[in-house]
Amino acid sequence: MQLRNSANGYGAVSRSLHWITVLLVLIAWAVGTFGDTVPKGEARAIGLAIHIAAGLAILVVLAVRMLWRAIDPPPLPEPTTFGTWGDRASRLAHYTLYGLLLLVPVIGIAVQFARGQPLPLFGLSEIGSPWTADRAFARSMKEVHEVLANALVILAALHAAAALIHHWVLHDRTLARMLRGGGR
Repeated sequence: MQLRNSANGYGAVSRSLHWITVLLVLIAWAVGTFGDTVPKGEARAIGLAIHIAAGLAILVVLAVRMLWRAIDPPPLPEPTTFGTWGDRASRLAHYTLYGLLLLVPVIGIAVQFARGQPLPLFGLSEIGSPWTADRAFARSMKEVHEVLANALVILAALHAAAALIHHWVLHDRTLARMLRGGGR
């Protein structure tokens, strides 16, 4: 098992961090989106704790990903019929995904603090809110958080669709490089 990236594909570390991020985003989004349908009480509180923990874990994994990316740059993009425009669109999509992976949890933290609530740190500790509760501001920030979270999931779905198009239509190694580290 190759840990580092190569010219032909992503190494096990990059692939693992990618798929862990996917899993955490799906958990955070699903619990955040459908958590309000759970009756108020202990079950909803557990859902919120899971949502917050997943969001914080996304920030931790993102920091590790950025550090690893600086140490072990990704392979060059596969050449396609789209040329430089395709490369630019891909790069823009990736930078936007990274930006949303940072912004969505940070704004979620702001929502928690705007409610005047402490930020639980994986059940180990918590950070007290530096602000007094402001319900109107918390509602506004929650709306921004939700819109950006939905944008993240939509862009991630488009990213996945693009990978499938590369594989099934363009017949290149883009998807295989992330699944197997190199492909054909």
